[in-house]
Amino acid sequence: METRKSLSNPSEVDLLSALRSDPILAGQITCATSLPAVHACLGRPSAPMHPRLKSKLEQIGVDSLFEHQALAYDAVCSGEDVAVVTGTNSGKTLCYNLPVLQRCLTEPMARALYLYPTKALAQDQLSKFLELVPDTDVRAGVYDGDTPKSQRSAIRQLSHVVLSNPDMLHVGILPSHENWSRFLKSLRVIVIDEMHVYRGVFGSHVGNVIRRLLRICEWRNCRPQIVACSATIGNPKDLFQKLTGRTCRLITEDGSPKGKRTFVFWNPPRLEDQTRQSSNIVSSEILATLCEAGLRSLAFCRARVTTELLLRYTRERLEKGGKVAPERVESYRAGYTVKERRKIEKALFKGDLLAIATTNAMELGVDIGGLDAVVMNGYPGSISSFWQQSGRAGRGTREGLAIMVAHDDPLEQFLVCEPHRLLEGSNETVALNPDNRQVLAQQLKCAAFERPIAPSELERFGPNALQVAEGMDRSGELPFRAGLFIYPEYKSPASNVSIRSSGGTQVTLIANGEELGTMEHWRAMQSAHEGAVYLHRGVSYVVERLDLANGQAFVSSRDLPYYTQALVQSTLDPQVDIEPRSWGRHDSRLEGLKVTDLVIGYKQIALEGMRMMTVQPLDMPPVSYETLGIRLDLPALEDDEDLQPIAALHGLEHALMAVAPLMAGCDRGDLGSAWYSAFPGSAKPTLFVFDRTPGGVGLAEALFDQLGPWAMAALQVLTGCPCNEGCPSCLLSARCEANNELLDKKGAVKLLRELAGRRR
Repeated sequence: METRKSLSNPSEVDLLSALRSDPILAGQITCATSLPAVHACLGRPSAPMHPRLKSKLEQIGVDSLFEHQALAYDAVCSGEDVAVVTGTNSGKTLCYNLPVLQRCLTEPMARALYLYPTKALAQDQLSKFLELVPDTDVRAGVYDGDTPKSQRSAIRQLSHVVLSNPDMLHVGILPSHENWSRFLKSLRVIVIDEMHVYRGVFGSHVGNVIRRLLRICEWRNCRPQIVACSATIGNPKDLFQKLTGRTCRLITEDGSPKGKRTFVFWNPPRLEDQTRQSSNIVSSEILATLCEAGLRSLAFCRARVTTELLLRYTRERLEKGGKVAPERVESYRAGYTVKERRKIEKALFKGDLLAIATTNAMELGVDIGGLDAVVMNGYPGSISSFWQQSGRAGRGTREGLAIMVAHDDPLEQFLVCEPHRLLEGSNETVALNPDNRQVLAQQLKCAAFERPIAPSELERFGPNALQVAEGMDRSGELPFRAGLFIYPEYKSPASNVSIRSSGGTQVTLIANGEELGTMEHWRAMQSAHEGAVYLHRGVSYVVERLDLANGQAFVSSRDLPYYTQALVQSTLDPQVDIEPRSWGRHDSRLEGLKVTDLVIGYKQIALEGMRMMTVQPLDMPPVSYETLGIRLDLPALEDDEDLQPIAALHGLEHALMAVAPLMAGCDRGDLGSAWYSAFPGSAKPTLFVFDRTPGGVGLAEALFDQLGPWAMAALQVLTGCPCNEGCPSCLLSARCEANNELLDKKGAVKLLRELAGRRR
């Protein structure tokens, strides 16, 4: 390995120069641009502030408020439901902490519930809240799954402010709401922080959990106001309404200062076979360079496996360089045990670590001190996440560096060549569907356990709730007796309802009799089958046996030169037509679908060079669910010099799926697709793109509303690439179950022009 230059307190320019001159990284920067610093815009609240609170602010050096903080303070103090939507590190915490403290100081019996999406964020925010508390008259505590049982009663009875998460509210607080009677009677404010996180199945569940909470509060003659905070998104009012069932006062005036931000777009070099070097390897080189320069950095990855690969590669390169101890780089993601997460968090907060390779678990506002740089190993999945992740570097008025390393896939090659789509693009909407019938069925059982449900109460749970409840009455799951829907068992169903997935149990990974981590049932089908490689904090484990019945996967440590990737095949059965619509010269429709997924095998991919080694078959049970999708029926396609029918249809699928996540504002894994040269029943060439969440969360509808722009973006991807036959940068897909065989780029371009309404 070639040696790198080590920098001492480098400036931003020096660092970019060093990265450009690195013999391994040279020539890979496609674009570097900066956003100038922004000065603060201050505001003065008109609502009164308690003298002790005002004195405390002066004591900690807060002598003025930003405009959005002052507006939020006045709105909350006046009793309004409020959503504050401003940029990363804009001081949103004060928007709710100040009015809540004002309420607690003027009304000693008042209580507030703060909900955060992660335990780490709740712990971090507790320390920030306590810094603001003027004296011991206001008490606060964290109540989550990690809270010792010996402390729980005192927190329930004595705390003015309880910091928790939707999971604990769902499974711990609401099922035993009698124990929380005193708290709930006096609940004045509910805070929902990081509102933009509540998307998809998770958001759909949380929307119903909030409704359950408000229902219990109403029964106790209490109507708490709701304050939500969010990063910048495209539909804040709509999201607030779907999460809470209420309307809100929206505050978007961001008065916080911003330091200079430099954005670098990085494209790994092409190799001899015309594929690009692995973004994992390039990201590890960049992260190692940042570490050797003494810069504190975060490296975001799209998936758990790439997080582990990045940690492994970075440590190997630091060990060869000899300038920084490899142990100063760690990984952080879901699936680790509580003990592991706390150990990593402690080392991070203390400054013992120089860098963290992480999933979006660190995208949220946990204060980990001054970060100098962020490396995004691939497009984060949405413009909102791009700004959220890049905003972690140079917080406040510090200068920051954000580097996005493109993967060798069509969407990311498209974005790295047109970075203005990220830097100037509109923030996406957050898709969720609290009316999802599968989610509702589970949540109504939980609500009925907490208190039998009158039909008149079902309106708060959405238009589908009554029909779902009547169906559950017929099945015996929710009998209707004496005018109420009653849960027929004595044990709460909440413990069997995962609000972070559409169903199924957790699978525990066990190594030498010890718990190594956990994963969802559906993820285990794809990542914990026999022969799968599970990467954990730089160590490779191979799955020896998967016991789905008991929710266990048994693994053993092995030093393997590869990792694995599942191959999933989907078959579709249309159930009901919802809406027809013209798509260019062709007809399409939104349909209800029954999807059956089958894991048919897995690839072994070399750690060095990322080449595919072998494909191994698997015999796994199928998983079926109902969802929404888009169906495109094409007329019979005939062979000509510009179009090979089957290969053109297959190419059309790849092109549309390449840009679909950008159009729908979601992760690649949230959408599925399938194509048929002659679909049964119609005998026509047919293409489906569908929402992978059972019941759907609005992704198919979002794509259906922009069919023309969707086809146009896919056309730009294909025509913007100079290759003739299709390559990983425009047409090939690592997820293709047909191993990228039978693809016709020219024919796909012709079909896309028809869909986009273009003649040539």
